[in-house]
Amino acid sequence: MTSLEHPSAILAEFAASLRPDTVPDAVMARIEDLMLDTLGSILAGSSARAVRTISDYAEAMGPSSGASENLVTRRHTSPVFAAMVNAAAAHMVEQDDVHNGSVFHPAAVVFPPAIAVAQALGRSGAELLTACVVGYETGIRVGEFLGRPHYKIFHTTGTAGALAAAAAVGNLLRLDAEQMLNAFGSAGTQAAGLWEFLKDAADSKQLHTARASANGLMSAWLARDGFTGARRILEGSQGLGAGMSSNVDPSRLTDGLGSRWTVLETSFKFHASCRHTHPAADALLKAMQENKLSAKDIERVETHVHQGAIDVLGPVTNPTTVHQSKFSMGTVLALIALHGRAGLAEFDSALGDAEVARFRDCVSMTLDPEVDSAYPARWIGKVTVKTRDGRSLSARVDEPKGDPGNTLSRAEIEDKVLRLGTYRNAATEETVRRIIASVWAMRDTTQVGHFLDA
Repeated sequence: MTSLEHPSAILAEFAASLRPDTVPDAVMARIEDLMLDTLGSILAGSSARAVRTISDYAEAMGPSSGASENLVTRRHTSPVFAAMVNAAAAHMVEQDDVHNGSVFHPAAVVFPPAIAVAQALGRSGAELLTACVVGYETGIRVGEFLGRPHYKIFHTTGTAGALAAAAAVGNLLRLDAEQMLNAFGSAGTQAAGLWEFLKDAADSKQLHTARASANGLMSAWLARDGFTGARRILEGSQGLGAGMSSNVDPSRLTDGLGSRWTVLETSFKFHASCRHTHPAADALLKAMQENKLSAKDIERVETHVHQGAIDVLGPVTNPTTVHQSKFSMGTVLALIALHGRAGLAEFDSALGDAEVARFRDCVSMTLDPEVDSAYPARWIGKVTVKTRDGRSLSARVDEPKGDPGNTLSRAEIEDKVLRLGTYRNAATEETVRRIIASVWAMRDTTQVGHFLDA
């Protein structure tokens, strides 16, 4: 334990000391599931313009060879540029995971830097998986510490993500507790990410994950070589909490360390859209199935939501890009009503579709006290459907598909990853199946290699 046993220091000591033999089997199995899910998301996002722009930047600025794998270009480079590009791709198609209580997407900012560094250092698969557990456990607790007021303005994946990346990389670098605390200080002072981009359909979301991953990696690497950072970057009077929230809870930083594994609380994303749309999407699908409705039978849909959904989705009233449409409650529900799913192919054809636009304009969001009070620990879905023949129908879902209590089986994860990995010919089915096999064998891998042929 460090000499200063304040919350940041206690969290740093945990992040520095976790080793493969102290991680429960169930946690190791779940981090494998989440890794595979993320690799599929990276491949699916690899052809997007915003991702390619960041990849072009990385190729212009970074080395043309190295031990770390750029999964977008299938070329090799330094760890920091591989992490940057892969993190941008991981968050592109809105299929990466989410932790409900922290409203944080750990995968996009943990796996890319950890994989890149493990490849560069020749770490074992078990060491890589353990470092990723550290990244999840750290980043999620930072997100919970920052709380709901933070998320109203700041994109938690960009802010807490920098510390999550630093923790994962720091564990792979075998930092001691003091060095890890310094890494946290450097990562926290670089933490950034604002929601304003949604109003303009801007590309900032990919920048948030790219920079969080790269900054976290840099912070850990500097700390290894003696670079110091603020010791109370989280709970200090001029730290992250003071500057970015009005209701921090320092106890969340150390809550259940070593006994409460937040990896097991993390949800998979079933629909290819912002997670705030998922509860209502599942509730609408339930209402339609139970009452044998089609889209043409529906006159209006009122979604009963938490304030966070209104804050994030409310500004998107007339989406102009595919990515922005994934933050439109009306568009997501239109795809559910018209196609029974809101997947990548459905979003690709949604813009300019008159039926989608008609249904989108019939969807509203209303703040619901029950839903809001349960959030973010629980994401309840409730809808009221008005039919053209005058009926008023209600439906609710207490655990959306993908949540821990309604999770995906390994077969369902493999099916999802096959769809993601072959999206827009990112990879062949044979290649994706090789990736699946390599992840399932990760715990027994003596040295982490490359997932794709160079």
